Amino acid sequence: MIVLGIDTATRIASVAIVDDGRVLAELRGDDSARGADLLVQIDAVCTHANITPHDIAAVAIGAGPGSFTGLRIGMATAKGIAFAAKCPLWAVSSLAALAFEELDAEPTATVLAVLDARKGEVYAGAYHRDGDRTVPVGDERVMPPSGLVAFAPPGARIIGDFVDVLDGRPIRTPSGAAVAKLALEGARVDVLVGGAPTYIRPSEAEVKYPDGVPGALKKR
Repeated sequence: MIVLGIDTATRIASVAIVDDGRVLAELRGDDSARGADLLVQIDAVCTHANITPHDIAAVAIGAGPGSFTGLRIGMATAKGIAFAAKCPLWAVSSLAALAFEELDAEPTATVLAVLDARKGEVYAGAYHRDGDRTVPVGDERVMPPSGLVAFAPPGARIIGDFVDVLDGRPIRTPSGAAVAKLALEGARVDVLVGGAPTYIRPSEAEVKYPDGVPGALKKR
């Protein structure tokens, strides 16, 4: 089964083509230009893997948490491709995808995945392996970095892109390949119609305008 995996939760967008767990092509790049570059990356991995959109059996998207703009563009792009290819769209946690590769290499580990949430906060989620599944250890949360010590399970390995808590360890971001592989091992629920990003915390607009943006339609 050929799966297109996409993650845009961070500024490093990643896309990959995975065929039954084998990575045929993968590309990462700075997605500060957002949508246009993402489509170029997707076209490039399809060309490298020698496939067309009609060969894609499913699209897997990292649904967050992460950059609000990046997640919206990633979800919209994934839906558009899935609609065009007439295939299902699967959504997985970007934090779980970040933890996936570490757990794939060391199945007995517990991994605390951490991504920069800006405003002096981080997104965090702990994961371990249960048989052939990657499962959460508690809920994903947004918190100040000072809260990570109490939140982390004993002995957990911390990985991610928040430099202040990595203590010299290499920066890691979710990969499209991990998104695809994680989706393949999961429930494979099609979210093409109702799928939405996972933000965890409210957007700036929701905080400033809880009753809706002035001049716009009121919330019901």
